[in-house]
Amino acid sequence: MSNIQIIGFGEYAAQGKGLAAALDVPFTEAEIHIFPDGERKLRLPTPLAAHIIFCRSLNNPDHKLIELLLAAACARDNDAKQLILVTPYLAYMRQDIAFHPGEAISQRIIGALLAQTFDAVITVDAHLHRISQLSQAIPLPHAINLSATRAMGQFIARECPGAMLLGPDGESEQWVAAVAEAAGGLDFGVATKTRRGDRDISIEMPALDFHGRQVILVDDVASTGRTLAIAAQQAREAGAIEAHCLVTHGLFVGDALAQLKDAGVDKVWSTDSVPHASNCITLAGLLAEAVKQISKA
Repeated sequence: MSNIQIIGFGEYAAQGKGLAAALDVPFTEAEIHIFPDGERKLRLPTPLAAHIIFCRSLNNPDHKLIELLLAAACARDNDAKQLILVTPYLAYMRQDIAFHPGEAISQRIIGALLAQTFDAVITVDAHLHRISQLSQAIPLPHAINLSATRAMGQFIARECPGAMLLGPDGESEQWVAAVAEAAGGLDFGVATKTRRGDRDISIEMPALDFHGRQVILVDDVASTGRTLAIAAQQAREAGAIEAHCLVTHGLFVGDALAQLKDAGVDKVWSTDSVPHASNCITLAGLLAEAVKQISKA
């Protein structure tokens, strides 16, 4: 692929290099200086290619969004013709309506900002509820929401053939079903969650026989880990001999991993959408194929 350059950022450089290797294009890294008052100064490597791919996930998103805005404007000023954002974890997608008067609809606001800044956006397993297409949140011809479920299913088929999959809430059903199919048609069920606050959650388990089974909890995002922990504990109490967690995006905020361990979770696995010790599935190949499709368009 000619005249294409990937620009990465420090905390996500390994994944950016992996994408560059999958595409056989150069990788360089943006230089960022943080002033004592918290403002950022950004410098891109020059000269720039005509087609720039910025590769960065948006966990801990606020300062990263500012840096991406600076980087995109700088690239335009230096004659870049096309800007693609590859952001395997895309933040601000959960708030898709105003639940109370005066609430900002962050999905629409951030989506519009990204559409104004980039020519294409590629992400993985975006947290979409009331819309079916990423382009409804990011109004671009190339707003691509990939899925890691096939890779996750293949991973489970190798690691735990014959396991039972469990989604911790109704929102996880689409991921659990797709992963179960990709793993060879494994048994699966979905729990029902009642949320009264960020950490005040109750779970009603599905009518399944967990006795003597390996159970893998599957979801798109693990943040506080509270929902997964409750589901794992109840699966253990129902007779599961092992409990593991597999998620696309492992945020694991605060003491999330400790809570999972205390709940009886044996192993925690995630894709490399967010850098974490639990990363076991690489997304570079999946992302590279999407970039190639855009390049052909």
